[in-house]
Amino acid sequence: MILTSDFKTGLTIEYEGNIYVIIEFQHVKSANSMAFVRTKLRNLRTNSITTLAFNSGTKMEQANIEKKKMQYLYATSDFFTFMDMETYEQLDIAADRLQNEKNYMLDGMEVIVIDYNGEVLGVQLPEKVALEVVDCPPGVKGNTAANAQKEALLETGIRVSVPLFIENGDKIIVSTVDGKYNSRG
Repeated sequence: MILTSDFKTGLTIEYEGNIYVIIEFQHVKSANSMAFVRTKLRNLRTNSITTLAFNSGTKMEQANIEKKKMQYLYATSDFFTFMDMETYEQLDIAADRLQNEKNYMLDGMEVIVIDYNGEVLGVQLPEKVALEVVDCPPGVKGNTAANAQKEALLETGIRVSVPLFIENGDKIIVSTVDGKYNSRG
């Protein structure tokens, strides 16, 4: 059990049958009412974000999350298969659990699989990944507008806005957090 005064960013808690990770929190004191803690939480099962307030001093159950380093092997239409790097055991995760993550995963990539009491909650990707551009229109000559962009199709199927100088076959660095172009790879 932990108290609301022990909250910190990244802490995982159980609340009303759900598992949340604390994204933001703020201790609020007012002259008219009791002190409370305002939190912004991400549900680890549904990936939705919610805002909740807890009275100061409330006891919460801490969710013990296990993180395992695994290697992404391959995907079928229904599952993504990962291998434990130490035991060589394989794990299948339903494709619908990794809707966003699949846009950045390449065969052989190392990821962190997040587990809660035997229930796989998701996959944590590296902050940035290098992906190859497979289809990109040529840059228009003379288009010198500041920050001019064009759309590129990457090897995983995701489309990203890139600068005009990017061409087919280039490797680019993409943020897995917001899906934006970061730099040339």
